[in-house]
Amino acid sequence: MHRDEDDELLGFLAPAGDTPGLVTPMTVFGYPLGAAQPDTDALRVLASTGLSYLAERWTLTLAAHPDPISVQIVEASPDRLTLQSVDYGHPLGYGTRFELPTPVDHRLALG
Repeated sequence: MHRDEDDELLGFLAPAGDTPGLVTPMTVFGYPLGAAQPDTDALRVLASTGLSYLAERWTLTLAAHPDPISVQIVEASPDRLTLQSVDYGHPLGYGTRFELPTPVDHRLALG
């Protein structure tokens, strides 16, 4: 879904598995914005919250490192997500960048 006034990509609707008529609103980078719902409701969710998720703080968990890292999104597209550490106390260091393929998986969580 693109915003009418500037054609900014807000996110997309993903089919809700085997449930006909329901879709899940997703961010540009494939993170679910809510539960499966009728497409008109899901479009409303995208329009109201799709871009706000770009400004949130996220937690990234890496298999090679036991401590989760607080990150913020630097760049998001349907193909990849660039994150930057905002975790001053983390051993990998503040400002370290990470690139993930999209859609994102369990390694990235809101908060």
